[in-house]
Amino acid sequence: HTCIASCRRPWLPPRSGWPAPRWPRRSPRPRPQEAQRLSQLNKMSVLTKRADFLAANRGLRIARPGFVLLVNPNGLDQVRFGITVTKKIGNAVFRNRAKRRLREVARAVLPALAKQGWDYVLVARPQATVSRPFPDLLADLELALRSVHREGGK
Repeated sequence: HTCIASCRRPWLPPRSGWPAPRWPRRSPRPRPQEAQRLSQLNKMSVLTKRADFLAANRGLRIARPGFVLLVNPNGLDQVRFGITVTKKIGNAVFRNRAKRRLREVARAVLPALAKQGWDYVLVARPQATVSRPFPDLLADLELALRSVHREGGK
């Protein structure tokens, strides 16, 4: 016996192409955190190439309890930052935690205190980056940036 779908389920409309949704579609909610993140990414870009990290390593080095800050002028009209976390930090869980913490510290402090045309690389320290309280990491980066640009005078 041959039967079409409408005889088995009379409450559904007959099929033509894709079935229509049975609920009203809403437009997606605006997400303010994405707008904030986009505005900060316009000011800063992320270092991805090994040559940029090596160039930053030739620049000024400031050691803080939570990390080491490498600073080097880049000759561009933008602020760039990078993060280095080695296996000395620990297993993948600790390395990822250190990266997340340093990324948030950079996003919180660099837009206000960084200078255009400079590269900043944050190098994680074993035990200290993961275990140091977050406000102390923020204060470390603020102090390091103020000392860099006070010494450099640029």
